[in-house]
Amino acid sequence: MDFFTPVVDDPYMFGQIAAANALSDVYAMGGEPKLALNIVAFPNCLDVEILGDILAGGADKVKEAGALLAGGHSIQDDEPKYGLAVTGIAHPGKLYKNYGCRPGDVLILTKQVGSGIINTAAKAEMASDQAIKEVCQVMASLNKKAKEVISAYPIHACTDVTGFGVLGHCMEMAEGSGVTFELSVKDVAYMEEAISCAQMGLVPAGAYRNQEYCRDRLDTGSVEEHYIDLLCDPQTSGGLLFSVEPRYAGTIMRDFEKAHLDTVPSVIGRVTEKKERVLRLC
Repeated sequence: MDFFTPVVDDPYMFGQIAAANALSDVYAMGGEPKLALNIVAFPNCLDVEILGDILAGGADKVKEAGALLAGGHSIQDDEPKYGLAVTGIAHPGKLYKNYGCRPGDVLILTKQVGSGIINTAAKAEMASDQAIKEVCQVMASLNKKAKEVISAYPIHACTDVTGFGVLGHCMEMAEGSGVTFELSVKDVAYMEEAISCAQMGLVPAGAYRNQEYCRDRLDTGSVEEHYIDLLCDPQTSGGLLFSVEPRYAGTIMRDFEKAHLDTVPSVIGRVTEKKERVLRLC
């Protein structure tokens, strides 16, 4: 179950993003969504047509996922909130866990990073139309195609990158696996203008909380501060992050290209034996 307040002004797009975000939890475990229920909080001072647009966006995204929308529940609240409770199915022997990474594995992320920073820039009217278009497309994109591609390979661990940012979710995976992650910050795919916006300090508060959480277990080396901000940036409906043997990486990336993802995947690092720090940036 997942729901949140609007991250964009357009109600239909908000509905799509919130639904894609909720559906992502099932894909991150290797599952296929089957049933969804709406979760709605809505103020009585707003036009009910806005609620209709939000629900339409969510319904279309559930349909795209191949799941059935079977009602839901709504309450009156001072601020709009929307999301889904989703039920899916998966083969018990093929469930993805967020631990199990092995030394020598490579780490692949299926969406570009920077949604929190671009949304912050948009609120300040400092993001271009192209950057806003990209962030909406990335947030509303299902992880369905990416999950279908990786299901053909022996994935050791998988999670979806959301509010804890790339570093927060990497920290969770690495600690659970008893290993260290080495991340190549310049190999990560970032959204258009995300780097320049981070350099200007257009960084959401959640990124600093994520950085504080990781600080004592993170070796930043000589990496510039704006890259750390980007990797701590809280993502809305982010991509799948998974660990796999390096011999499969090239084929997986080619399969992503053949699948015509709406996002940009990237090989962001590798797994090593456990060292003093859980994460190392280079």
